[in-house]
Amino acid sequence: MVSARTNCAPQQRRTLSEFEIDREEGESKGRYFLSHGGAEAELTYSILSPQTRIADHTAVPDSMRGTGAGHALVSRLVQDARREGWKIVPLCPFVNRERAKHPDWADAFNV
Repeated sequence: MVSARTNCAPQQRRTLSEFEIDREEGESKGRYFLSHGGAEAELTYSILSPQTRIADHTAVPDSMRGTGAGHALVSRLVQDARREGWKIVPLCPFVNRERAKHPDWADAFNV
C-alpha cells in the first residue's frame, strides 16, 4: 500500500483554511481522505488499469458540509491523475458534478 500526504488549500468560499489530504492505495482500490474535528471525508476509487481510475464514491459528513472538503478531495484526485499520467472515470455523481463545473479539468477525465 502506498500512502502520500499533501496539503491542499481550498478554493472559493470555504470555512476551513487548509486541508491535509492523505492517500492510500492498494493493488485494486484506493482512497483520498481528510479529517477535521474528529470527522473524516473520503473519496474512494477502483484501479481499472495503470491508465485508469474509477472514482466511485465520495462521502462528506454533515459536520464538514459546506467547507469545501469534497471539492478538495476531487481537486487532489485531478492533480494526481495529471502528475501520474492516468485518467479518471467519474462514476461517483459528486465527482462528475465537480468535473462539469471545471472544464479546465477535462484533460484528467475519460467520459
